[in-house]
Order: sequence, then C-alpha cells, then structure tokens
Amino acid sequence: MGTIDIAPGDFIFDMALDLKLVIGFVVATLAFIYVPVLNETIARPALGLVMLLFVPGYALIAALFPGKNDVDGMERAALSFGLSIAVVPLIGLGLNFTPWGIRLDPIVVCLTIFTIACCLVANRRRHELDEADRFTIDLARAYNEIKEEVLAGKTSLDKALTIVLVISIVLSICMAAYAIMVPKQGEKFTEFYILGPDGKADNHLTRYVLGDQKPVIVGVVNHEYRNVTYDLVVSLNDSVTVTRLYSERLALGDNQTWEKRIEVKPDRVGTNMKMEFLLYIDGNMAIPYRECHLWVTVTAPSG
Repeated sequence: MGTIDIAPGDFIFDMALDLKLVIGFVVATLAFIYVPVLNETIARPALGLVMLLFVPGYALIAALFPGKNDVDGMERAALSFGLSIAVVPLIGLGLNFTPWGIRLDPIVVCLTIFTIACCLVANRRRHELDEADRFTIDLARAYNEIKEEVLAGKTSLDKALTIVLVISIVLSICMAAYAIMVPKQGEKFTEFYILGPDGKADNHLTRYVLGDQKPVIVGVVNHEYRNVTYDLVVSLNDSVTVTRLYSERLALGDNQTWEKRIEVKPDRVGTNMKMEFLLYIDGNMAIPYRECHLWVTVTAPSG
C-alpha cells in the first residue's frame, strides 16, 4: 500500500456516515437528558439505554478495526454490545475514585468524551487506508452476511434453532429495555431526617440555656409515588408537659425533597427532655407518620 496523503482537517470534516451517526446520536442523547420537556419523554431512557449498551462499544470497535475486512458485520455488532458492557462499568469504576463520584453528569461527560475520541481515532485510521479498504456502511452487504450466517449451509433443524435463538435474543433485549424504561413501582415510603447545623447526622446541639435559639436541619423526601401534604411539628416533652415549639405544612410531589434549617427555642428548664420532630401525612394529626427526636437539657441563665 502506498503512502496516503491526508490534508490537515480532512479526517475530521470528511467523516464516514456511521461515525457521523454515532456523534449525532450522542448529541441527541445529551439533548434528551438535559433539555426541559425533552427529558420528560420516553425517548430519554430509550436513548440512554442504547448509549450505555451499544454506542461506546461501536466507537471503540471502529477505532480498533478501521478496515472493512477486519471483522464482518455480525462480529462488529456483537463486539459493540460486548465492549460497551465492559467499558461502561470500567468508566464508572474509575469515577468512583474521583471527587465527582458515580453520578449522572460525570458519567455522561466521560461517555461522551470517550465515544467522540474513539470516533476521531477511527476516522483518522480509516483515512490512512486506501478508500476501497475502509469500512463503510453497506446495508445490502450486511443483509447478505446475516442471511448467509443464519441460513446458508444448514439443515432445517439448524435453521429453526438459529431463528429461535435470534428471536430469543431480540425478545431479551426488548424485555430488558422495558424493565429499564418502565421500572416496577417499589415500596412506598417517606424519608424523614434531622441533621446538625453543619449538615451532618451528628453534632446536634442538645444543651440550651433558657432563651437560646439553635438551628436544626430537617429533611423530608417523598417516595410515595403521589403528591403528599405533610405537617411538621416540633414539640418539647418532659413526660409531664408537651408544648409545641414549631409547625409547618408542606406539599411535595413524587420524589421531591424538602430540606430546611429551622430555629428551635425551648420554653422551659429541664434535663433530658425529649425534643420530638413529628411528621404527619394527609392531614391526619392523630398519629405521627414519621418521628425523630433529640434528648436536650435546658438550664436557667446564670446570674
């Protein structure tokens, strides 16, 4: 093979159709993840599923095998699924050791960079080959390869078993996609928690001088799969007298989080009194739906 002259930038602007489609798919997936209205449609999980299970592997295979005779169409498709299943967890494992962690934004950024980088490498490597040797999408050739792989040179039983296997694989992929896009409704519950003034689950301020007002962070997360109205009540209980120190009504949508820093001021002196954080649901004030408490001591002012 002779030397191939590549003008600067040619390998980027003269990109093959399949690589253009991959990059276009990545851009479309980003739009359906982050653009309002679009990210509320069923297309978001569908595109995300393909982005996780096929696209990164396809881009990597394109970079590793730029020639049309390196691997055939069936092998290229199968390896695309296999490598995607290998690459995505490895990216997640790497992110786990970074300050960003395994969250949506870092994963999306890393997968996008990885896929586009592989596409650029693949296009550069293809331009280093003769045009006749470069891999290109040929639907007629792909159909003939699949037909030959599935049917040619096989007995009737082998053909039937192959067809059943292909149908089983397609059904498995469809069922997995359905399970991801339409997850089964889990247990209904509400998270209710209190945090110290530094936002941690410890270091609560439990010693007061009468007249002091100290902060407590209260959080509620609605996992009831419906809109819910809650009533938050903070009371002080010394086994003899119960007094209300704070109350607030809040309405939360499904999977919505409410967190607020409230100031609590005990109204009397006492030792090891129970400061109760009570959460009622749907206007039922008879029995608390969730409860947290702190044991506080309030002393009289000195002097």
